[in-house]
Amino acid sequence: MPIKIPKTLPANAILQSENVFVIDDERALHQDIRSLRVAILNLMPTKIATETQLLRLLGNTPLQVEVVLLRTASHEAKNTDAEHLLTHYLTFEEIREQRFDGLVITGAPVELLEFEEVDYWQELTRILDWAESNVQSTLYLCWGAQAGLYHRYGIPKYRLPRKMFGIFEHRTLHSALPLLRGFDEHFYAPHSRHTEIRLEDLVKVKDIRILARSDAAGVNIVGSTDNRHIFVTGHPEYDPLTLFSEYSRDLAKGADIHLPENYFFDNDPNQPVNVRWRSHANLLFANWLNYCVYQTTS
Repeated sequence: MPIKIPKTLPANAILQSENVFVIDDERALHQDIRSLRVAILNLMPTKIATETQLLRLLGNTPLQVEVVLLRTASHEAKNTDAEHLLTHYLTFEEIREQRFDGLVITGAPVELLEFEEVDYWQELTRILDWAESNVQSTLYLCWGAQAGLYHRYGIPKYRLPRKMFGIFEHRTLHSALPLLRGFDEHFYAPHSRHTEIRLEDLVKVKDIRILARSDAAGVNIVGSTDNRHIFVTGHPEYDPLTLFSEYSRDLAKGADIHLPENYFFDNDPNQPVNVRWRSHANLLFANWLNYCVYQTTS
C-alpha cells in the first residue's frame, strides 16, 4: 500500500525513483480506504534528508499511511528553507485538536544540553503530554528517545567519554514480542550520539521492557508494556552515507571525531560502506505500524 504525501514534497520524486509506492491527496480521495495518520515531529537540522529517510521506511509496509510533518514554533530552523517549512510543515497549535494513529519524534543535535536548556523543551513536553490522549503509539528516535524517557519516567542521560559513532551489533531480548517479530537474534543498527541512558535506571521502572541491547552501544530498544511508547536510542532511519556525511562535516569543523566504527569494509574509509542495518530498520517500522498502531487503534 502507498504512503500519502504532497506532490511538492522533495521526498516525492526521490521515493518514486526508488519504486516506493507514493500517492498524492487527489488520488487518495478516490480510494475508499482509511489511511493511518502518522505525524512526524522533525527536530533534525537536516529536515529534508530526515523526512525522506522516515517516509521511505513508513512507505515500505502493506498499510496506507498519511503523513503530517510537524515543526517546533519555538525554534527557528537555520538549515532548511523557510518556504519548505511553511509549505509542508505544521505547528503543534495547528493540529492540537486532531488525533493521530502514530507519532514519530526524531533525534536532535542538542544532547549535550540539559533537557530544560533546550529552547523548545516546554513546547516538546506539551506535545508529549498531548500525545497521551491523542496518539495511539509514539516512536522516539535517538535524542527523542532520551527526551521521552526523561519526561515520562525521569530517566537521566549521561555524557559519554567518546561519541558513540558507527554501526553496532545488538541482540534481541524478547523475540516473541510483536515489535521484534522476524528479527534475527543479532542485528545491526547505527548510532551517532554523545550521551547514553543506562540499564540500571531503566530496570527500576516497572512499566517498560528492555527489548534489545548491545555490549558496545548499550540499550537500543525500550518499550512500554502497552506498546504505546517505543524508544530507540539509535538511528535506524539513516541512509548508507549519513554517517559519512556527519564524519566529513565534523572533520571540516576541526571537531574531535573518530572514524565511524564497523561502518566501512575493513574499517577502511577508502572502502565502500558495509550496509547491514536496512532490513531490520524496515522490519522495525513495519512491526511498529502494524502491531503497535494498526492492530490497536480504534
